[in-house]
Amino acid sequence: MRLEPRHSKSGAPRARRLRLVGAVCAVAASAALVTGCGEDSGKAESAATSEAAKTVPEGEATPSPSGSASLTQDQTERKALLADTKITYDKAAATAVDKVSGSKLTDLDLKSANDVKEDQSDDDDAMSASPSPSSTSDGPQWVAEVAEKDGTSHTVRIDAVSGKVISSAPEGDRDADDKKETADWLSRVKQTPEQAAKTAMDKTEGTVTSVGLDDNDSGSLVWSVDVVSKDWNKTDFEVDAVKGNITHQHVDRD
Repeated sequence: MRLEPRHSKSGAPRARRLRLVGAVCAVAASAALVTGCGEDSGKAESAATSEAAKTVPEGEATPSPSGSASLTQDQTERKALLADTKITYDKAAATAVDKVSGSKLTDLDLKSANDVKEDQSDDDDAMSASPSPSSTSDGPQWVAEVAEKDGTSHTVRIDAVSGKVISSAPEGDRDADDKKETADWLSRVKQTPEQAAKTAMDKTEGTVTSVGLDDNDSGSLVWSVDVVSKDWNKTDFEVDAVKGNITHQHVDRD
C-alpha cells in the first residue's frame, strides 16, 4: 500500500490561513468602498444644497399656490373691480336719472379706472363737461346714458366708491335719426331696467355690472343685463323690454 507524503497534509492549514486572510482583505476592501461612496454621496448632497441656497436666497419663501391661481385674467379683473366698487347699479341709475330732469336710463356700465382713462382719451364730452371736485377720482366709475323724452341723450359719470356725480354732458354726436329712434324705444318699453335686472338675478345670483336698452336680431327691444356670479363668471342676459321674460342668456367663463 502506498502512503501519501507527509507534506501534502501539512499544506492544508496554510491554505486555510490564506483563504482566511483573503476573506479579511475582501471585507476590509468592501468597507473602504462603502465609506468612499458615503463620502462621495455626502459631498454631492452638500453641493446640491449649496446650489439650492444660491438659487433661493436666505429668508425668501418659495411661492405657494394661491386661490387666484385658478382664475382667468378676466375673472381676476372682475373680482378686483367689484372689490373696489361700493355703489350698486340701482343707486347709480337713480343718481344718473336725478341728474337730468325728466330722463330715463338707457344704458349703465361699471368700468375700471383703466377703462375710464381709455374712454376719456377719446371722449369729447369729457372736455366739455363741468366736472365736480370729485373728478380727480382714479377709482371705478358707473358710466350712464340717460335720455329725455325727445331722445336727447346725456352721459353721466358717477364715482363707484362715493356715489358722487363726476360729470354730466349731452352727447354731441347724435343726429335727428338717433334721437327719433331713442324716443321711439322709450315709448315702447314696458319693463324698467331695475325690473329687467331683477329678472336676471332671479335666474343667476350675483352682481349687476351692466344694463342697457337694445334691439335683438329679431327687432325686439331687450334689456341686456350682465351679472357676475360668485365664481367670477359673467352671464349675459337678454330680457324682453315689453314682456319681461328672458329671451337669451350666455355664460362667459373666460
